[in-house]
Amino acid sequence: MSGLVLKLAPRERVLINGAVIENGDRRSRLAIMTPNANILRLRDAIHPEEVNTPVRRVCYIAQLVLSGDVTPMDARHQIMRGIEQLSQALTDHDSRTHLSLATSAVVEGQFYQALKALRALLPRESRLLDTARR
Repeated sequence: MSGLVLKLAPRERVLINGAVIENGDRRSRLAIMTPNANILRLRDAIHPEEVNTPVRRVCYIAQLVLSGDVTPMDARHQIMRGIEQLSQALTDHDSRTHLSLATSAVVEGQFYQALKALRALLPRESRLLDTARR
């Protein structure tokens, strides 16, 4: 079997190509066979009121592409500019790797992969912001 396999908890919701799908009462697996389908687990979604940091802002733009609220063409420039700004602040090797993966994914039109790479920066950003507040 090829494609993406989603393992869903009972009553878990997922957004697939703009449609919200809710799982039933039991755990299940879905095989997504369509390449380049836009998929977002709603439990992982960043809500508008949570868009309060630089990394979250860039993640949110990528998420808007996956939800169908923004076209890839409209989002590409904003995401790339956001990644460029993040690269000025996150200069360690690991962050650079994630930013590079996100950049490549955006160039290839793979916004889920870009979001995944950018979300990996959230814990680091949180630590940096907590340190700055002290």
